Amino acid sequence: MSSHDVTHLESTELRKFTKALLNDLRALERMVHDGLFESGVRRIGAEQELFLVDKGWRPAPVATEVLEGLSRPEFTTELARFNIEINLLPLVMDRDCFKRLEQNLNDLIAQVRREAAKHKADVVLTGILPTLQQSDLALDNLTPRPRYQALNDAITQRSGGSYRLHIQGTDELHVEHDSILLEGCNTSFQFHMQVTPEEFAKFYNLALAVAGPVLAAAVNSPMLFGKRLWAETRIALFQQVLDVGRTTPHLREVTPRVRFGETWVRESVLEIFQEDVARIPALLGREISNDPFDLLRRGEIPELQALQLYNGTVYRWIRPCYGLTDGKPHLRIECRFLPSGPSIPDQVANAALWIGVLLGGAEEYGDVTELMDFDDARANLLAAARRGLNAGFTWFNHASMSAPRLLLEELLPVARKGLELAAIDSDDITRLMDIIEQRVTTGFTGARWLSHSLANMGEHGTRAERMAALTAAAANRQQQNLPVHEWDLAAIGEGGGWRHHYRRVEQYMTTDLFTVKADEIVDLAALLMDWKRIRQVLVEDDERHLSGWVTYGSLLRLYTSGQAMKSPTAIPVKEIMEAVPVCVAPETETLEAIALMREQKVRSLPVIKDGKLVGIVSVEDFIPIAERLLEEKLEDE
Repeated sequence: MSSHDVTHLESTELRKFTKALLNDLRALERMVHDGLFESGVRRIGAEQELFLVDKGWRPAPVATEVLEGLSRPEFTTELARFNIEINLLPLVMDRDCFKRLEQNLNDLIAQVRREAAKHKADVVLTGILPTLQQSDLALDNLTPRPRYQALNDAITQRSGGSYRLHIQGTDELHVEHDSILLEGCNTSFQFHMQVTPEEFAKFYNLALAVAGPVLAAAVNSPMLFGKRLWAETRIALFQQVLDVGRTTPHLREVTPRVRFGETWVRESVLEIFQEDVARIPALLGREISNDPFDLLRRGEIPELQALQLYNGTVYRWIRPCYGLTDGKPHLRIECRFLPSGPSIPDQVANAALWIGVLLGGAEEYGDVTELMDFDDARANLLAAARRGLNAGFTWFNHASMSAPRLLLEELLPVARKGLELAAIDSDDITRLMDIIEQRVTTGFTGARWLSHSLANMGEHGTRAERMAALTAAAANRQQQNLPVHEWDLAAIGEGGGWRHHYRRVEQYMTTDLFTVKADEIVDLAALLMDWKRIRQVLVEDDERHLSGWVTYGSLLRLYTSGQAMKSPTAIPVKEIMEAVPVCVAPETETLEAIALMREQKVRSLPVIKDGKLVGIVSVEDFIPIAERLLEEKLEDE
């Protein structure tokens, strides 16, 4: 569907689009009732999202340029200019479909990689790019397409102009941002299976029931902005970015736009679409010219354009989809919670696990709604996102099971059986399920590989260097086409050395700050300098705005003047603090920061973002640069 005329809806357009949407729903009900949907064939398909990175392994906003050199329709834009999406053509589910899927992924990603190289960029498959920084999410990096601008305008309006993240894991992340580009931190490997209307409820409910354990085996996004958070941080990030403005008085419940769902499906896919339309307003719209009932009366099948556009802005983790293949309508169940990466074999194995469990579980379990509470299925997904293979689940008949036990003892055998029922080649079943088994047995998911690699680096290099090493190592191992449980840990040197990681202040600034308030006593500032071996203490207010600083010199003047001894009460900081002569932004180039220090004759520069104190950079931060330059100079002599 063309998106050039997609817009953010105002009241008049909203009413027209809603009328078209309701008309599509009625037409869908008629089509289900009349048995017009394709049957007798099962197809699978996938969408691959990926990151583009530059020579320093940071986001490369060149997607538009790369796509200009890729002529095939499978390649398309994503929200951010450093992301690309590949829509793979559907495959009939037969003996070698997973082998063909893997080959197609390899071929298409290789094409992107070759074209990206022309723009000095490379490709990385990962749920969240380790080297991403908040400055990469400026609106300059929003893909210049009307749909994305309309989506940003619509959600930003509902958010009141501010997006807030609060995610707690090993570290804690508090972030405030001004655009939807926070969602651009996510990339996924989305997979779907075609079903008939008659079997939809059975398979959809089963997909909900197994979502938690399948995700536990596939987690690959343990950090964001250098913070160690959930095993699959994408789940929390995506929900918080798109579920803005949900605070209501008197505990009124508001349906989230990103969600697992509210209840099992009892009979039909119509229940999901009707529930969504009843609870969630349309964000985007377009003029719909065709009446679906006119088409049905002429014996033609409608595209249901309004329904498809609306469904694309409702983000269920398991989403129903309507589509046409060769003019015939079909339904798909789409798995949206799986991350991109860590390798192509890992992704295909994840998809085979999900498909196998659905097909085998339909035979093994029957109606899962009689075996499991819906709330337990939803809680299991969150537990998996938080803890990966360390999660514990409430399973059928209220049994408590660890993620590894449930996967190894129950779901893997069920998946093997399901793939056998689908007549998948036995060698392929063994290969793909062995990848899952080894990953679960060793505990070495993509998330674990990233976390262990980071821990193994210790304090070597700056944080930016460590993040680049993780990214470079993942990209290099992906090209070896090995599953993640066979990967060596990343090493600090794999990021390409230090030169790419001191270009901007945000890459090495200190964010663990020791500050005081203006009304606090000078003695506290003096002791902080002594305890932490620093030569100035920043003064900020309750909103994190910089008020000034107390320097070593101002303390010396206070104590040598004798004023401190004469004062009968403690002296407040505000009486001796000085105005900070100059500040910088996180994006400030290092050479500019050095020039400012020399010009202003200061040893430190506070770092300000949106008026708030976010860090500090000092002369000591440049010592590693000097050391490495000297080492390289001596090596060249």
